[in-house]
Amino acid sequence: MFVILDGVDGCGKTTQAELLCAALGEGRPAEEAPLHLREPGSTAVGERVRALLLDRELVLSPEVETLLFAAARRQMLDELVAPALAAGRDVVCERFHPSTFAYQAVAGDLDPDAVLGLLNRWAGTPSPDVILIFELPVEEALLRRGAARDRIEDKGEMYLRRVAEGYRLFAELDPRACVINAAQSLEAVALDVRAAIESARKGVDA
Repeated sequence: MFVILDGVDGCGKTTQAELLCAALGEGRPAEEAPLHLREPGSTAVGERVRALLLDRELVLSPEVETLLFAAARRQMLDELVAPALAAGRDVVCERFHPSTFAYQAVAGDLDPDAVLGLLNRWAGTPSPDVILIFELPVEEALLRRGAARDRIEDKGEMYLRRVAEGYRLFAELDPRACVINAAQSLEAVALDVRAAIESARKGVDA
């Protein structure tokens, strides 16, 4: 399966991705273990694009950000995701189309349909089987995240509130999306994640 974990900064997706990979890989040899990716990143191209996107010395419009995210995502899909799925491995990726929709389209005042159209055309395959959206009040997300560390986090609380609204809208638009209450305990969130994965797997296998 190709699984996406997404949500506002501080929602706990990295911790949950690590827990999910450990659970999915239990009892499997190393070559069959789930592939854990972050986006943008994970490839040499993606990490360089990530550095550009987060560089506080650069001024990038939402349009430019969208194109850079799409380029890094296409590279990751070709270089890592498609081969792993073809080899029978699960892929767990932090961030994907929901992030670009929330941060660049909704919070960046771009046309949501145009952004989704671009992403689906140029970075749409392989397509995720399930998309987990971690929902957390912005106030708590900011406390968990701490001080801003990069250009995008520098955009502030009001920007992040619009991002959170973007995630809610994405969850309404995409039938693969499952909203997870990230304000619960770590263990409770992990149980909800596993339940969502098992439900999605039954749909894939049906």
